[in-house]
Amino acid sequence: MTPPPYLARASLAEALDMAESTVDEMVKRGILPAPIKLSPGCVRYCWADVETALASLKDSTRPKGAAESCGDPFIRGAQNVTKISEGRRGSS
Repeated sequence: MTPPPYLARASLAEALDMAESTVDEMVKRGILPAPIKLSPGCVRYCWADVETALASLKDSTRPKGAAESCGDPFIRGAQNVTKISEGRRGSS
């Protein structure tokens, strides 16, 4: 089933099988596109833009010559967010 064209943050997180805080972090890092403010109190993410952003991760997250550990660009992006978050914890 295809998600609706515009999703609330909770719906986007559910569609991507991740926490809402991970959506926020991925937007902050520029992995996912920022939401669109349709009206006061109505902020939505464009699903087509999200799909495009995730598809662009396919080649950009993999080091040249490295074997592809996972065929899903979303998973590789999420793994990248996790690695950076873990690195921040250890730098305190």
